[in-house]
Amino acid sequence: MKLLMKCILAPRLLKIYKDGPQDNMYQPLPLERWSDKVITTTSTIFNICIYTSPFICMYVYKKGLSVIEENKYGLLRFFSGIGCLLVLSYVLRGVGRVYNQKYSEFIKALSAPTTDTKVYLSALRKYDFEFYAWPATFKMPLKPSPSWLQKLPFKQCANVDLPFYQRAPLQVLGFIATHAFGLRLIYPGSLGIVANMFWTPLFQGRTQLVENFDGQRTKLRTADGNDIDTMFVDNRGRSGNKGKTLVVCCEGNSGFYEIGIMTTPIRAGYSAVGWNHPGFAGSTGIPYPSQEENAIDAVLQYSINELKFEPDHIIMYGWSIGGYSATWAAVNYPVKGLVLDATFDDLLPLAQNVMPSSWSLLVKEVVRSHVDLHVAELIKKYTGAVQLVRRTDDEIICLSPGVLATNRGNDLLATLIEHRHPLEEGLDRNGWLLALWKHINVAEGKRPLGTVMALTEYDRRAIKLIGKYMRDYQSTHCTPLPVDHFESVMRNIESGACSVESRIRNEE
Repeated sequence: MKLLMKCILAPRLLKIYKDGPQDNMYQPLPLERWSDKVITTTSTIFNICIYTSPFICMYVYKKGLSVIEENKYGLLRFFSGIGCLLVLSYVLRGVGRVYNQKYSEFIKALSAPTTDTKVYLSALRKYDFEFYAWPATFKMPLKPSPSWLQKLPFKQCANVDLPFYQRAPLQVLGFIATHAFGLRLIYPGSLGIVANMFWTPLFQGRTQLVENFDGQRTKLRTADGNDIDTMFVDNRGRSGNKGKTLVVCCEGNSGFYEIGIMTTPIRAGYSAVGWNHPGFAGSTGIPYPSQEENAIDAVLQYSINELKFEPDHIIMYGWSIGGYSATWAAVNYPVKGLVLDATFDDLLPLAQNVMPSSWSLLVKEVVRSHVDLHVAELIKKYTGAVQLVRRTDDEIICLSPGVLATNRGNDLLATLIEHRHPLEEGLDRNGWLLALWKHINVAEGKRPLGTVMALTEYDRRAIKLIGKYMRDYQSTHCTPLPVDHFESVMRNIESGACSVESRIRNEE
């Protein structure tokens, strides 16, 4: 009876790793399978009703409350019948699980004592199951959550030059727009429908990481109480010195570690940690900047304290919007280097570019007051080795799709160069900026060599610094970075890290 109760309330088992061919899923007995279909179908219909509730309420309002009054007994019988069917389905599913030896073994592994965490996780990682039931084995100290009023949601204002009677409504609209749909437009991966669409590729990608690379899945609890789904691949015993370097991968706004950038450093021989943003797939929460920062903070603490990687052996690797999380971590931890692939300088120009021009003030309020992903301002605070990868045919972070001169990665590079290499007094700043932008707007292969005699001193300086920090890759935004290109970037990080160490020693 105790086992039955556990099976009734237990999560759905998806796969037993290395139990047959890689594409084989867990096979439930007929009783469990049909009961599961009833439960999942009912859940789907309920979710559809939730999303269409405004239309249902509108229909009821037009017909009047009499439509409910006339059919109240029929509706009562209908919902009672559905409730009884669900209860019966849960019980029958539990019975089917009890008589399935493989599921019973899974329940024993899940409910085993956790006194020895390493042994417990080793047994549990043989299974893939619904992530909500995965135990959180690494927890950050919880921070007290301030109340809504303590957060002062209208303290910040992006349009301070407007009169109060225009500014106040705009602040309210910005707050509503951010929480209603704005953040979902910025991070579409947080939408449940997107996760459902990608369910099969996510499952297959996770299976490959576990079975092909011995990936270790872990749930991390952040300081604000969110659970973050992570995957770690340890190459320390396989790839020599490369494996001793950990690459922490930060995905884009529709990216997941299962099908994202994580496999590139793994195939190159590095150890890697991938994680899903708050609200993405198994991770809980909503990807506001504060929750993003708490999430990557937990990932770094886990990497240092649990996986035993020193910060100076960690590389932050951010793709697209993941560049914000990667840069924040690089600023707050003494990591070895930072790689930003197809990353923009500031979210605001991109957001205003895709929205109607009449919405520009509202977009500015939403971004600056609630989702201010200003990577360029962050990177000014980072002093370590950094490499930028620019996609020459990028259609996402270019103001004009595919036009290299409008790529916002150019602005990020220009900010980095100007901050790290300020022009000496007495030199022509306008001439320097003209030379810098002239060469930034040209693809790497079309840029002249710095040894050409006809070039000015500004041209030579610009070409040298652009080559120091940025590599071009001829592709669109979402094309995976090839292993050889990543290895080339990592070699530049290594030489950049040596240069930084030498500079620090000289300063001391």
